[in-house]
Amino acid sequence: MRLSRRSLLAATTAAASLPTAAAASTPRPRLRTGFERLAADGYAVLDGRKAGVVTNPTGVTRDVRHIVDVMHPDERVNLTAVFGPEHGFRGTAQAGGSEGRYDDPATGLPVYDTYLKSGKALADVFTASGVDTVVFDIQDVGARFYTYIWTLYDCMEAARLAGKRFVVLDRPNPVTGRSARGPVLHREFATFVGRQPIAQAHGMTVAELALLFNAEFLSAPVELETVTMSGWRRSEFDDAWGLPWVPPSPNMPTPDTALVYAGTCLFEGTNLSEGRGTTRPFELLGAEGVDGAWAAAANALGLPGVRFREAYFAPAFSKFQGRTVGGVQIHVHDRAAFDPVRTGIGLLVTARRTWSGFAWRADDWIDKLTGSGRVRTMIDAGADTDEVVAGWRQELAAFRRTRKKYLLYT
Repeated sequence: MRLSRRSLLAATTAAASLPTAAAASTPRPRLRTGFERLAADGYAVLDGRKAGVVTNPTGVTRDVRHIVDVMHPDERVNLTAVFGPEHGFRGTAQAGGSEGRYDDPATGLPVYDTYLKSGKALADVFTASGVDTVVFDIQDVGARFYTYIWTLYDCMEAARLAGKRFVVLDRPNPVTGRSARGPVLHREFATFVGRQPIAQAHGMTVAELALLFNAEFLSAPVELETVTMSGWRRSEFDDAWGLPWVPPSPNMPTPDTALVYAGTCLFEGTNLSEGRGTTRPFELLGAEGVDGAWAAAANALGLPGVRFREAYFAPAFSKFQGRTVGGVQIHVHDRAAFDPVRTGIGLLVTARRTWSGFAWRADDWIDKLTGSGRVRTMIDAGADTDEVVAGWRQELAAFRRTRKKYLLYT
């Protein structure tokens, strides 16, 4: 069929007036973070206050300026201190490290180290800083063992001890807030990767967690105020926000990492590599001597939303540094159906069954990550994936009932 020149021009003009597929899928700047709402309100919550901010590189605006750099020159805000968590305020430290006490070269503000400090020791830091209001703005990734939520908890408790007011600026949960999943921490296993009994994948935002901590877990409530987001839906993944992704820590480079992390971080508790030292941490798992049998066994589980590829890699640091190992790469093809915690358990079960060299870390780190000794003992006893998952059903149901009281968004 031939088109006349006039018909061709008309068709071309009509096509040009339609949005392209790329344009149609571009996220609209509908969501506003807690900081964006704070700034739009003229920082009224901080009016007359001497404020310090607990933050890291994720505390950025839509145009990727850090909130400290935005607030510091603004005469409406009396920002006098910054508090850095694990990895530091500017994010220069690797896992298990921090930046220490220094003066920020960009703003001249004093930066205080909060990492591994709690109780009176952290309260003394807040007192020494001279602030009367502590503000928290850090992007979480939705897993109980990601330490920033326990920095939040420790800072709330320390602010209470020091007589400081506490303000939480909310940000989205990048893996959605649809539901909580996984085992609930048993208090006797409490560490910095889990201070209180919440689910392994909690399905909450930091402001929601702050409300839960204040009502359920702090020894007494702190003077707390939350600045909520607008426009966030619990079912949304990160690419619906229209916000930039800034790695919250060196081994959380992409939202894909966050998607699997609540399950595959469990491999920190084994002698297998969890992919640190590769470009796909927590998506690549393996060890010397592992072959294609593991990927085949994992695929045979029929876990929803995910497939496993036999993979070989050589970590640049951490476990097996510079040595080629075999294992799997996780490929999530349906985010909505994917369950990271069930997937992590399935991978542990099949790794133990297909690789004779499988072992838990000698310090029982797996118990600290899962929140009890149950997962380890059940897998050692030969339990399958469904049996292990069924083991936390009652405690998870109880946590979901508690969690529901503190949800801020529908």
